[in-house]
Amino acid sequence: MKSKILALSKSEEFKSLLKQNKISNKYVTFFFGYLAKKDNKKLNISFVTKKKIGNAVKRNKIKRRLRNILNEAVKKISIKFKYSYLVIAKPTMLNNEYKIIKETLFQDLKKIK
Repeated sequence: MKSKILALSKSEEFKSLLKQNKISNKYVTFFFGYLAKKDNKKLNISFVTKKKIGNAVKRNKIKRRLRNILNEAVKKISIKFKYSYLVIAKPTMLNNEYKIIKETLFQDLKKIK
């Protein structure tokens, strides 16, 4: 099944997700929960990297890694499409190997029920 990934767009969506469930590890913090007026056939997810992490090149590298990991996760694990997700990256993502980050994120995504 080819799923379309949509980004969160309104500030109300971000604010409501920040008040809901949270899972954190040393690479990212996942905020997830239900949003009103959401299409359950599409994955609502946004990636956030703070300016403290580095310049635009470094921040975009982190976002590309996260997008790639989530695309693989949609295919391999059953991600709940009923939730909307907000992923906030931490600076430790820059210095670690892709495989290790991927395994850690997969474990956290499996915990979301």
